[in-house]
Amino acid sequence: MELVLPFVVRIERDAPPTRTDALEAAARAVLFMLTRPAPEWADAVAAWDAERIRKVVRRARGAEWRRALTVDGLDVVHGTAELRVYPPIPVDAWPPELARLQVGGTNLEQPEPPGEVPAGTPLVLLSPHADMSTGKAMAQAAHAAQLGWRTLGRRDRRRWAEADFRLAVRDATAEQWRAAVDRGDPVVHDGGFTEVEPGTATAVFTVA
Repeated sequence: MELVLPFVVRIERDAPPTRTDALEAAARAVLFMLTRPAPEWADAVAAWDAERIRKVVRRARGAEWRRALTVDGLDVVHGTAELRVYPPIPVDAWPPELARLQVGGTNLEQPEPPGEVPAGTPLVLLSPHADMSTGKAMAQAAHAAQLGWRTLGRRDRRRWAEADFRLAVRDATAEQWRAAVDRGDPVVHDGGFTEVEPGTATAVFTVA
């Protein structure tokens, strides 16, 4: 049984989140789900984490968002972004409150360039060679954060958790991307269900 981790991001017409805040919120959300699940979710999270780590981001506003909040999940507020991540479910068994939500339409703007990333900050770089909607990029950023978590030792995991999973997500330049890949940093290769071809390298986890 294939499992998927559902995300719903709040996108109100008059107050959408910025792209970078949404990307970073998704990356942090998966780490919270991996480390702070409700006891009744633990088995589902462990089963999902042991398989292909599939994620789907949907959007909601107004009454849709209020209905989405009635389904048990974890809330993440990061800057202008507000989203909810839910425990893993079978890919074809979405709760009715979430099943009607749209996957498309998640292209968000970034009015001001994101700030400089302090040295030592966990960093997700999005590939300059893959064209992705914001929703797709959110899922890829979350993938990369999860791969990064897997590579860390116990001490680094503890420090990152104590820092409330502070991280950054940025669009990589060609030079940044090549350097990260050449170092052997963990790279996300997408399953190709949406937007990109199977095996496309979409994101990499590194440290600024």
